[in-house]
Amino acid sequence: MSHYREIQFTDELLSDRSVHRRFADGREEWRRRAGDHYVQWQDNSGRSGIDEILGNRIIKRTYSTGQVVYGRDQGYGRTAWGDGTLTVNRTSFGGRTGAILAAVGAGALLGAVVAPPLMMSPIEEEELRRQAQQQQQSSSGDGGGDGGDSGSWSDDHDGDSGSDDDFG
Repeated sequence: MSHYREIQFTDELLSDRSVHRRFADGREEWRRRAGDHYVQWQDNSGRSGIDEILGNRIIKRTYSTGQVVYGRDQGYGRTAWGDGTLTVNRTSFGGRTGAILAAVGAGALLGAVVAPPLMMSPIEEEELRRQAQQQQQSSSGDGGGDGGDSGSWSDDHDGDSGSDDDFG
């Protein structure tokens, strides 16, 4: 059994291309991309910060206070965070895959949660950024491919183009 506290959320893409994220626990976030690897966010409790894709499915969340929490994308709209939460994007469970996951229970089908790092050095972070950049350059030169872990993570949506994962 997972020791993570699961919190489901849904995303709504707004007309200005920002995202309004509603969590099942009552929290809300407003998210806006700030380049290919960054998302700026603020929530309804006064917190704000930046999420950054480091590579290898690792996300760095930096709060405006300077606190850092790492997350690991688990696939299918699930992100495990170093603070013990597992966020699950309900908007990404569309189509046939969503029906199967809902019927069987996502945890049973998707397997164990892979924990994110609790801490990383600046050198480790930079190495992940470098690896992601190299992988993105090599996949863009091969005629497309599926993207893998290049940072786009768009392969998890089962054709639901209205959903915008926005890094966890």
